[in-house]
Amino acid sequence: MGGLLSEAARREALSGLGGWSEAADGKALNRTFIFKDFNEAFGFMTRAALAAEKSDHHPDWRNVYKTVEVSLSTHDAGGITARDVALAGIMNEIARKLGV
Repeated sequence: MGGLLSEAARREALSGLGGWSEAADGKALNRTFIFKDFNEAFGFMTRAALAAEKSDHHPDWRNVYKTVEVSLSTHDAGGITARDVALAGIMNEIARKLGV
């Protein structure tokens, strides 16, 4: 587990993570992905789950039809770490490949 990112480091990370925002309490990165349909949303979640499992870092997320809401936080550290930023980047890349 990495250490918590400073406020400046979180701002810098967010500048390179299109679509992501910081939770009001500064302890999570959030993004809502909207896909063409449920099949595409589920495909995204499957690919993201494999990446999360490989890195042993798992998202909090919710799926309703074509919408996937994601919250990333390193619970053991009590907030945002480099692991969250890395997984957000991977999720963005998966979504980009799906045309989102």
